[in-house]
Amino acid sequence: MTIDKQIVTFFGVGYTPVAPGTAGALAGCILFYLLNLALIKTGLSFYTIQLILTALTTVVLLVSVKSIKNLGKTWEHDSQKIVIDEVVGVWIAMLFIPLSWLNYLIAFVLFRFFDIVKPLFIRKIDHLKSSWSIMLDDVVAGVYANLCLQVFIYFIID
Repeated sequence: MTIDKQIVTFFGVGYTPVAPGTAGALAGCILFYLLNLALIKTGLSFYTIQLILTALTTVVLLVSVKSIKNLGKTWEHDSQKIVIDEVVGVWIAMLFIPLSWLNYLIAFVLFRFFDIVKPLFIRKIDHLKSSWSIMLDDVVAGVYANLCLQVFIYFIID
């Protein structure tokens, strides 16, 4: 398997026979949780950790767009095997969210809701049919999920 296929399938998760997008988002959620936990153990501040995770998310986004473009001629547009977009989207949903299983579960559910329903211009992005659009509809779904969760945490939990 080429490196581009490894990246876009999130190291094979995209080959899951049932609900590969959900499997990709779940794998991304678990990895993000573990990365966040490992960074907390270093003693870095919350905001420093979140900036590191934001930088990592940005790098993965850019590398993924290139990998999707490289596979564009051999795979159909937005193949179900491509799950790196769900990984990046769920990571965005969890950025600057306090580390807890409940918060991350809510982020995961909100992200999947916005990713599947595609409200508020997300569907228009998805129809652009480019390597960027494959990623950006999930980026926007992640932003929407994050904003909803930030409001929920601010007004309901605290």
